[in-house]
Formats: sequence, C-alpha cells, structure tokens
Amino acid sequence: MNNGILIIAHAPLASALRQCVLHVFPDGEAGVAAFDVQSNASPEETLAGAAQALARLNAPQTLVLTDVLGATPCNVAQKLVDGLNSKLIAGVNLPMLLRTVTYRRESLDALVARALAGGTQGVMQVATTALQKQVRKKNDQSNDNHQQ
Repeated sequence: MNNGILIIAHAPLASALRQCVLHVFPDGEAGVAAFDVQSNASPEETLAGAAQALARLNAPQTLVLTDVLGATPCNVAQKLVDGLNSKLIAGVNLPMLLRTVTYRRESLDALVARALAGGTQGVMQVATTALQKQVRKKNDQSNDNHQQ
C-alpha cells in the first residue's frame, strides 16, 4: 500500500520541499502533494485549498507534514485530518520527507515513526576543520585574516 504524503507549509516551502524530494525520487510524483499557504489567504480559503490537495492524492491513508506547530499551516492541517485515516507531524524537514517517501509503503503508524526518526537524525552539528595559521608577511598592510 502506498500512503499519500501531503506537505502543508508557508509559501513557498511546501512546493520547494516537494521539488527536492522529487529530484531524488522522480517516481514519487503521484504520491507527494504540496500546498503552499499564502500569507494573505483566510483560514477558510487555506483549508479548502488543502482539502483539494488531499483529494488529488486519492490515497487511502495520508501522512500530512507541516512546518511550524501552532502556525496557520499546522492549524489548518489539524482541521483537515480530523476524522480521516491520516496522521499529522509538525516540523517537516528534508531528511524527514526523504525518509517518508522511502518507506511510504509501510503502515501509517510505521511511517510516522520513520518520519520522526528521519527528521531528528537528520539534524546534527557538523564538525568543522580548524583554521590554518597564516603567517602575515612583514610588509602586508591588510587587516583581512580570512582564508581563501
């Protein structure tokens, strides 16, 4: 079974995330939808547009991913999934989305666990290399200490 994946986020984040995931998984186009929430749209207009995006997925189950808990996209998504065979996760990021597309054939509950793991494991501090000591020439008048 393929779960539908719907991204609801502040414009243009939802569409951008969809484009990124389709770059990696071009065969996932039919199962991944995006709805960009416009800043000037009313909550009612936003809900209607999100409902249309969900209907276009035509999936028996849907994982809805939104950007910020408590913001308009998340609030609309909560209303959208209420009573449906869907799950909602706030805090979408690209590692989370890639994980969901990879495992979209698993059960909806398993997909939620995969999404949460992908989202958290994809956020980490990356080690940086130490700057090399540069010796300034005797006649160098420059105050720039940057490396090239």
